[in-house]
Amino acid sequence: MQDLYGLPVTTDNDATRQGIDDFVHGFISFQTKAANVLKAAKADPGNGLANAYAAILYMLLEAPIAPKLAQPFLENAQAASGLTPRENAAVEAAHLFVTGKIPKLIELCEATVSAYPRDMVMLKLGQYHTFNIGDFPAMLRIAQKAQPGAADIAYAHGMLAFGFEECHLLDEAEAAARHAMSLDDSEPWAHHALAHIYLTRGQIAEGAAFLESVARHWADLNSFMHSHNWWHLALFYISAGRKEDVLAAYDTHVWGLSKDYSQDQIGAVSLLARLEFAGIDVGARWQDVADHIAKRGADTTSPFLTLQYLYALGRTGRPEAETLLKAIEARAEDDTQHDVNTWRDVALWAAHGIAAHGAGDYDDTIRFLGKALPRLAECGGSHAQRDLFEQIHLDALVKSGRTSQAQQVLEMRRSYDPDGVPLNTMLADVYEQSGLPAQASQARARAASFR
Repeated sequence: MQDLYGLPVTTDNDATRQGIDDFVHGFISFQTKAANVLKAAKADPGNGLANAYAAILYMLLEAPIAPKLAQPFLENAQAASGLTPRENAAVEAAHLFVTGKIPKLIELCEATVSAYPRDMVMLKLGQYHTFNIGDFPAMLRIAQKAQPGAADIAYAHGMLAFGFEECHLLDEAEAAARHAMSLDDSEPWAHHALAHIYLTRGQIAEGAAFLESVARHWADLNSFMHSHNWWHLALFYISAGRKEDVLAAYDTHVWGLSKDYSQDQIGAVSLLARLEFAGIDVGARWQDVADHIAKRGADTTSPFLTLQYLYALGRTGRPEAETLLKAIEARAEDDTQHDVNTWRDVALWAAHGIAAHGAGDYDDTIRFLGKALPRLAECGGSHAQRDLFEQIHLDALVKSGRTSQAQQVLEMRRSYDPDGVPLNTMLADVYEQSGLPAQASQARARAASFR
């Protein structure tokens, strides 16, 4: 048999093949049908590819329990025989993912896409892991290896677009995203790439209008893609001073879809923090998010995720914040892990800065976060997501009265958010405190005109 993209699949079972296809397409299109592979793998434990994909799916939970859940499927996959070389690569990818050998996994993904450019799972998996370590040129390189073999697949162009965008090649990114949409106008990762492009170019009104025009396509997607594209739309609402719209987006689309999932949790954390930095009262919304994050315990699966868990726990004064900080310190000393340098040299400093912010110690926030910010990309996340940590640092500058430093940061930020309501409101206050009333007046005028 063949999968939906014409790649050979070792099975004569229609249900198994359908489960495999559901995972392939569901994984790259962010549809919930990806989970159908679990049923297929359980029903056909001798099928190596279905069981490898089931193991990979569990690892995407991004939780400490994920390897345990994935292990039975991995064992089934490893016991399978008669697989094609490509299917054996998928089994090995699952093994490397479960055992945390991420650099080798990335190499395998890239080699597999080079040999089989229509293998969308290995392309997506390779981009996922290169993104999580901040190797954005590698994200782009892997996506390019799928061309021209996958030229007819919209999702391949969406992934190419995001690779370009994270390398700050915005024109190429836009062309790839628009091409993806010409093949399939519902392609959510292309929408996501364009959201980044509009944000980086400071096209706030245009970005909001575009996302509003395609939001109907996200309704039935998995919670990550539904909530994350709405999160991007919420960023435009914040900049435009659309308080009611952003709170409605948070309550309806960002928080509440899958409260136990890592990506939904950090989306809520980072949006609530941004709302507060913009001067918007979020009411009691923090408590529910922190309650769910507290259930994770000392979760150090990913530095990017963990830092945002820590912010939520510190912001709400939860005792679990201290426990998580100690876990981060221990993780930074674990030299058996491939990313120990990132934890020791970047995440640990950022964690102490975040903890200091939660305690109201803005001098230490500035000191510790200042050490981490230049290398924060190594922790993962997009530049739009990592901007949360820049905003925490900026908030500390403002609250500690360091107006000269705050003015420099704010004017630099105005280069990509020229008329932003919260930014110019904050800038007006800083200029007023600096004895520059004319500049304060100009900033207030920009905020008023955009609103």
